[in-house]
Amino acid sequence: MPARFGGAMRSVFWLLALAALAVALALLVGHNESTLTLFWPPYRFDVSFNFVVFCLIAGFVLLHAALRALSLLRDLPAQAQRWRSQQMERSVVGMVMDALSLQLAGRFVRAQSSAQQAIDQLKNVPPGQWPRRDQLQLLAHLLLAESAQALQNRERRDENLQAALSPKLSKSAPDAHEGALLRAVRWSVEDRDADAARARLAELPQGAGRRIQALRLRLRVARLGGATTEALETARLLAKHRAFSPEASRSIVRGLALDALREAHDLAQLVDVWNGLDATERAMPELALAAARRANQLAVSESEQADAHTRVRAWLEPLWAGLDALDPSQQRTLVMAAEPGLVEIDAAGLARLEHLQRQWPQNGFLQYLTGQACMQRQLWGKAAQMLGMASHSLSDPALLRRTWRALALLAEEREDVEAAQAAWKRAALLD
Repeated sequence: MPARFGGAMRSVFWLLALAALAVALALLVGHNESTLTLFWPPYRFDVSFNFVVFCLIAGFVLLHAALRALSLLRDLPAQAQRWRSQQMERSVVGMVMDALSLQLAGRFVRAQSSAQQAIDQLKNVPPGQWPRRDQLQLLAHLLLAESAQALQNRERRDENLQAALSPKLSKSAPDAHEGALLRAVRWSVEDRDADAARARLAELPQGAGRRIQALRLRLRVARLGGATTEALETARLLAKHRAFSPEASRSIVRGLALDALREAHDLAQLVDVWNGLDATERAMPELALAAARRANQLAVSESEQADAHTRVRAWLEPLWAGLDALDPSQQRTLVMAAEPGLVEIDAAGLARLEHLQRQWPQNGFLQYLTGQACMQRQLWGKAAQMLGMASHSLSDPALLRRTWRALALLAEEREDVEAAQAAWKRAALLD
């Protein structure tokens, strides 16, 4: 409706302009009786002034039209050349689009054929003739390489990838060049070639290397190459940029941190890995338990064992307050990680354990740990009471076997041979 109204208004203004022009001409020439005399001896020509004016105007119009017609005739070859160039450009663009469509549809052989036709056409076009000639050529090579990768033709893939990454094309199409590098990284990951993937990542500009897609690939490359620390840092960046859901981010970071803790070769390296975790990660029960278990495994000498026990107690301290939030397997791991440090337990530590046991009196894991702590403090009666309760509460074979062995040692301590033999027998019968 507004467009139709605007067209009507323009028509009205044109009519008013023509009417004003007609009135002006009528006032100018309507009562003009002037004449123009031309002398060409021996002739004399008397012509109306209005006629002369109209002849001049008509002559100017005819001359202008003739010059325009001549200009159009002279431009016909250039126009024909432009038309042929436009047709070829449209043909090449169509071939590239067909290659992309066929690639997405999984018809890789036809996609290769269409991309190759586009490349052959582009070879006949001199550089600079089309605004995006280099970008079309880069995309055609990249689509051809992508199809070759899908067909496991690595030789053809690498050949076209190198052509797509040529400096001349990358200078004219920087965004497409970065996309080609990212695809090259993905192909190297699929080939399980971590070194080639790292080399391609290093070629990315600094800004492109911080994008989410590049960080995802960097994470995969780090995990492929076994660089757990680098993978953990990259996963944190991805979580910060919300590249994954909160649950997925937590799971990925937890898994990588667990790998880093397991890969520690000595206690000093384990401490460095633990100190590299942030507060949120240290609060994860899985990580604290894994660190404590690994510390007990790495402690060999007496000095290392003392250091490990001190660190394990500090790492496990936050877990005792939320013991009820841990599942049974985590509670079992917690007890087994804390047990080696009982050789250094003092009266205050025993009091904390007894306080926890009173908070959860039916917890068999706490009964077992408290009983073992009492044995270390040579509180035989209290130890026998706690371990006896644990023998009825525990169902885990390993802890139950340790419970009966401890009860056998307590029976031998009080010289009860029959009870000791029965306890040793119960321990031996457990699988």
